[in-house]
Amino acid sequence: MNIYDFKVTAQDKSEISLADYKGKVLLIVNTATGCGFTPQYDELQDLYELHQKDGLEILDFPCNQFAEQAPGSDEEIHSFCTGRYGITFPQFAKIDVNGENAIPLYKYLTENTTFGGFSGPMGLILKAAVKRMDKDYKNNGNIKWNFTKFLIDRNGEIVARFEPTESLDKVKAKVEEVL
Repeated sequence: MNIYDFKVTAQDKSEISLADYKGKVLLIVNTATGCGFTPQYDELQDLYELHQKDGLEILDFPCNQFAEQAPGSDEEIHSFCTGRYGITFPQFAKIDVNGENAIPLYKYLTENTTFGGFSGPMGLILKAAVKRMDKDYKNNGNIKWNFTKFLIDRNGEIVARFEPTESLDKVKAKVEEVL
């Protein structure tokens, strides 16, 4: 099994097969519009503009599971992201990434990766918040917060997981290595 075995829901509620992305390098991100990490949209868009021609696709999955930081409809979220950050990469319907309603794609991603730890000053804040929600957070692959990123190679295999506090420079370097 790999990433190409999954289908996801587009904003218009149509079903999209991830097999449509065969041969591409994917960066899959769970996002939110009202999060301290939301400005990462700028850097993600820059990365997309730089490497889309090389085969990079960023797949954006809004999620409201973390402090309800992605309120609104799919259309409102998309309007905010395109208007404020100018994103042009694919944005899908809002999803759950953890729990019984998590979409199969995210169940696969979290079952096949481990939590990488938080870094920097925001990491200290997140660690305290996440520990209150999940006492065993260090020992499971669940998504801990918005803007967790998964890098997928051209064969549909998971190459890396980046927690939201990870420097986008490190993400960019790994993306460029895989490209």
